[in-house]
Amino acid sequence: MPRLPLGEWTDSSVDWLQAHLSWFFDAVSTGVTGLYDGIDAVLSAPQPLIFAGILAVVAWWLRGLAAGVLAFAGFALVDSVQLWDEAMATLSLVLVATLVTLVIAVPLGIWAARSQTVSAVLRPVLDFMQTMPAMVYLIPGIIFFGVGVVPGIIATIVFALPPGVRMTELGIRQVDGELVEAAEAFGTTPRDTLLRVQLPLALPTIMAGVNQVIMLGLSMVVIAGMVGGGGLGGAVYRAIGNVDIGLGFEAGVSIVVLAMYLDRMTGALGRQVSPLGRRAAAKARAALSAKRPGAKLWAHRPQPVTALVGVVVLALVAGGTGFLGRAGGATSTTASGPNSGHGKKISIGYIPWDEGIASTYLWKELLERRGYEVDTKQLEAGALYTGLAGGQLDFQTDAWLPVTHAQYWEKYRNKLEDLGSWYGPTSLELAVPSYVKGVDSLADLKGKAGQFKGRIVGIEPSAGMMGILKDKVLKEYGLEGEYEVVDGSTPGMLAELKRAYERKEPVVVTLWSPHWAYSAHDLKKLTDPKGTWGKGDGVHTLARKGFAADNPEVGAWLKNFELTEKQLTDLEAVIQETGKGKEQEAVRVWLDRNPGLAEKLAPQ
Repeated sequence: MPRLPLGEWTDSSVDWLQAHLSWFFDAVSTGVTGLYDGIDAVLSAPQPLIFAGILAVVAWWLRGLAAGVLAFAGFALVDSVQLWDEAMATLSLVLVATLVTLVIAVPLGIWAARSQTVSAVLRPVLDFMQTMPAMVYLIPGIIFFGVGVVPGIIATIVFALPPGVRMTELGIRQVDGELVEAAEAFGTTPRDTLLRVQLPLALPTIMAGVNQVIMLGLSMVVIAGMVGGGGLGGAVYRAIGNVDIGLGFEAGVSIVVLAMYLDRMTGALGRQVSPLGRRAAAKARAALSAKRPGAKLWAHRPQPVTALVGVVVLALVAGGTGFLGRAGGATSTTASGPNSGHGKKISIGYIPWDEGIASTYLWKELLERRGYEVDTKQLEAGALYTGLAGGQLDFQTDAWLPVTHAQYWEKYRNKLEDLGSWYGPTSLELAVPSYVKGVDSLADLKGKAGQFKGRIVGIEPSAGMMGILKDKVLKEYGLEGEYEVVDGSTPGMLAELKRAYERKEPVVVTLWSPHWAYSAHDLKKLTDPKGTWGKGDGVHTLARKGFAADNPEVGAWLKNFELTEKQLTDLEAVIQETGKGKEQEAVRVWLDRNPGLAEKLAPQ
């Protein structure tokens, strides 16, 4: 059967949409960004514990004193692990996605409930939307909206829309037909029948749909973090990329706290808005109090007016202290040099490769010392280049050209500026521990898959060297079908190398030079007699089009940027010694050990 070029048709459709509807996508991006920034500003303004108190009062009103106490404890835990800002960013993302989803889902659900034809048409569309892997939505999302929070929100909306539509339709269809007929018999208009009979009775089911929309939105936060969405998803993504168990656990617990709070509150709100739900809840509380008199205190709920007064008081206190805290809490990072940046914002993207992490945080420190406000985003290679081309990022310092990242350069070269190579030449290779005998070249791997469990441990699937390995190296040496290339991450590959090395087990991994792993372990680079890896790359700094013109001083610094192999490997080693999450602290230590280097790299 001939191959159906479905992927090519999809690519053509996306290209056409991008070319002819860019104005629409820009408008959507502006609207979503504005809504997100507004909600995030409101949620982030109060002091954390005061806002936790507001959320606890809401929980007390909806579910009782025990729920209020647990809510406060949960959010205090989030603040104690220093992930409050990320949690509020995630809550903002979920709220924006939920609001937009409901604005679309509820009318569609009503329409489907009142028309069998619409319901029949929507059903397969909703099935497709919900069963398509959520990460697939990020691909057109990045192309249409660039990197950042917008593609994450759009992907969340598409993924969470089906249950909102379905539960709205189900709730309306479940309303007793005799009640509807009775309303119509008394001359009630279809509009009034919907608003006064069907929707009120369908509210519990619709609120269950709202609950599902929120939970699906939270399930998307990690995926949104992969495209620069930030928040707790970004923290989880950084933890995965760096194999940081501690950060991953802290971010995961914070997501659980948010999920449990939103789940319980929406469930309780669903009961509050329904007369039947309120009566059932009252009977349950009465039965509980009769069985366990002490439970009455924990089940106590304040009157709505009392809860409202408490929230208003805490909100006023939060507003005042938040304003004063924000104004007085700013600290200057320009003490070591003239303030030439004047707070101008610069965004740096990076792939979690060691030289990329080192050079990114080096420039973050240098620019902040010069008065710039620097934001760093960890991304996959494809998202990184797309963000640069779209202008959402200003520059990156880890482009391996002309070989490793050739596919991205060819695609986006007209939208990027090459500010030159700051290190080179590099080399790509496969490496094995020195205790593995009889394997010294790529050709020696032939017929020895059993020794290595048939695996070559790789890094990020979007990395250029992974494409070269799969498409060229394995083919040239006849290793296709014998070895499986295991996609993963750079830290994951290093963790597997360390584990195997400590146990003296054979392992073959993807590596490159320079890399600190060669000094940490006794490894052999497998020679490449056929030259399939190509010549060594230079590590380039790439910027968005027009960056150097907009920032001539920074552009000049980056064009003159150079590090020797010793400087780079020493910086990487200090970062490894200092520990995960302390990269900028490690850079400061390294700069202190190299007096005068900061002034040389970023002169005034």
